[in-house]
Amino acid sequence: MGNTVTLTDEELDMIKAGLLIPVAGYARISKDDEKDRHGVKDQHRDNRVNARKYGWIVVYEYEDNDRSASKPNVVRKDFETMLVALRRGRTTEGVEIRGVIVVHEDRLIRRPGDYERFVEEFTLDDGRVYADEQGKKDLYSDDVETMGLMGAVISKAESRRMRKRARNNHRRRAAEGKVPRGKPRFGWLEDKITAHPVNGRAINKAAKDFIAGRSTASITLEWRRKGILTTEGNQFKQQTLALVLKNPRICGYRSINGQLVCDEKGNPIVGEWDALVTPAEWKKIDAIFKARRGKVVGPSGETAGELGLREPKYLLTGLARCGKPKADGSLCLTRHRITWVPKHSWHNYSCQPRCNGGCAGTARQGPAVDEFVTEAVLAKLEEVTAFDVTDVEWEGQEQLDDRYRRLSALKTQYASGGISDGFFFETVRSLEVEIDRLRGEQRKFVLSGQQALTTTANIRERWFADDPDVALDLSQKRAFLRLALHAVVIHPAGKGGRFNPDLLELRWRKEIQVPSLAAA
Repeated sequence: MGNTVTLTDEELDMIKAGLLIPVAGYARISKDDEKDRHGVKDQHRDNRVNARKYGWIVVYEYEDNDRSASKPNVVRKDFETMLVALRRGRTTEGVEIRGVIVVHEDRLIRRPGDYERFVEEFTLDDGRVYADEQGKKDLYSDDVETMGLMGAVISKAESRRMRKRARNNHRRRAAEGKVPRGKPRFGWLEDKITAHPVNGRAINKAAKDFIAGRSTASITLEWRRKGILTTEGNQFKQQTLALVLKNPRICGYRSINGQLVCDEKGNPIVGEWDALVTPAEWKKIDAIFKARRGKVVGPSGETAGELGLREPKYLLTGLARCGKPKADGSLCLTRHRITWVPKHSWHNYSCQPRCNGGCAGTARQGPAVDEFVTEAVLAKLEEVTAFDVTDVEWEGQEQLDDRYRRLSALKTQYASGGISDGFFFETVRSLEVEIDRLRGEQRKFVLSGQQALTTTANIRERWFADDPDVALDLSQKRAFLRLALHAVVIHPAGKGGRFNPDLLELRWRKEIQVPSLAAA
């Protein structure tokens, strides 16, 4: 919020005697990539030196580091706090201020509205002083106020031009496949081109695990356990990990405002940096996230309530269903709930009570059911011939390529003056709608396919492994179950008796596709 400047007893006496005028120093810089405040520190130093030249002294310092003054949606907290202090004549700590000093007017003001607010608060009391790089100014003068407004208008226009130039340069570099400016990104070395030997592999493994059905919460917990940190040295959050996986940069592509940067033929431009995953893998990730857009996703990939950063606890949550017959002969099929049995230290799968829509007619010991279903699913998966979506061409690809060719030809004709504005824009609009539709279908196709597993024996080995770096976690195991099963129907067993697997009905999917797993 601002800081009181430490003064000597002599300086305090000179203020009381009227020999020094106490003023506030204000400093701002729009972008501080190093996060070390070097820009505002320099401005504060200059403000103190310049204040002394005028017989003033800086008693309080405000700063808005890494904050734009030209963007209407950016709030400068210390600027707003300084306006309140000017209105009251003193800071929240009670330090009296009788003026303001800045190194340059555009550090203080970039928008006419802010200038008007500043002058209004400044001139509430008579006798205040102000100075910038041009020297002392009388803000009580109408001419000075008008010149200040004109300067703010010019500054605002120049800010717009600078942003436009920056955007154009940003797009030009993207179209050339150049590395984005700014600080290094997670997954690459300081040169922003070479893959990081540890973090790059972590992203590659996370991508494969996510495609295979592992939750972002589970991957985040693994990264925290392994001590993998962000470029700022912080622990990863689930949302931060999702941003890493969503970014097309990991496969060598670029996006601007959510759109892939493509050439005139509609093909994504490949950048000069090392790709951490294949384009096919990133498209699968993108398709999964797009399918979840607007929904809250549970730890198993299904939509659910807000669950936070945690893994699922039980193998058959959502899959186990009641098989007790109803009066009309149909089965109950209510999802089983999980209850804990302290006496035996295990969980039970049991039908919901009648008040929750169930019949409360079936219950079974959880560990025994889990063991049977696990063995049955592993055996089934080991029979499956793996399917690799990269070997199957999407049937709409030729149609999509045709629309891109037509769009490119239309733009060429329009650029040469061969067709009218009306015809061009109407035709382009219909083509773009068609392209968006086809791309949506393409995403669904990519989402429906999963890469083949090189050896199905690896699933069994990792299922029962003790090493956390090798073993499948519960979210991954549940992903395999969902690929193989629609549901596990638990039929009534009667009272007493041993566990009978014949009373478990496994309802298999007609087509089972085995996803690939990242190497441990």
